[in-house]
Amino acid sequence: MGRTVAISGASGKTGYRIAEELLARGDTPRLLLRPGSVLPPSLADCDCRRLDLTDAPALDDALRGADALIIATGARPSPDLTTPLRVDAWGVQRQVDSCRRVGVNRVVLVSSLCAGRWLHPLNLFGLILVWKRLGERALETSGLDWTVIRPGGLSEREEALENEGIRWTGPDQQDSNAIPRRLVARCCLEALDTPAASGRILEVTSSPSLPPVRLEQVLAAAT
Repeated sequence: MGRTVAISGASGKTGYRIAEELLARGDTPRLLLRPGSVLPPSLADCDCRRLDLTDAPALDDALRGADALIIATGARPSPDLTTPLRVDAWGVQRQVDSCRRVGVNRVVLVSSLCAGRWLHPLNLFGLILVWKRLGERALETSGLDWTVIRPGGLSEREEALENEGIRWTGPDQQDSNAIPRRLVARCCLEALDTPAASGRILEVTSSPSLPPVRLEQVLAAAT
């Protein structure tokens, strides 16, 4: 098969869709999972590496030999308000550090619209957008070949996506609207395949009223 792409948070609602999209393209997803995570049947035959991301040697072993990493980890709602700090900031930093140690140069991070903004309702849940921005900065300053994808509100909708257009913008240009998780997964892979996406923060929302457009076209028009 094609390249091997590691996905952290691969059992999550966005992560498993990324893995499915990689399989559909003929690539090999390598799933980085917590020990108790459950996968959908569509991924039953994939290469799974179950580990705690705080275990640096295990993380290095899981990433070694991969062609790229897509970071789809994210803090889940929890009474513990330190969870976003540990997952979205420290957790991303650990993965970035591991990539540097084992030679995985290409990294795509799934973050969030409004990352870094202090005055936002989501920050009532452990300053989640503040810590997401810290995770972004860990990647931006890593020396790796990186792209950050900032999706809007996430939906589970799977129908009528083929002709739905993506609104691609640079950082801090969008602050509302939504996008299905399946389209976020496709945006991650499109960024992975687009050299001009390197070193960019890309905000993404979608609408059936928008015409489909390739990221490569958007970036060419912007320059």
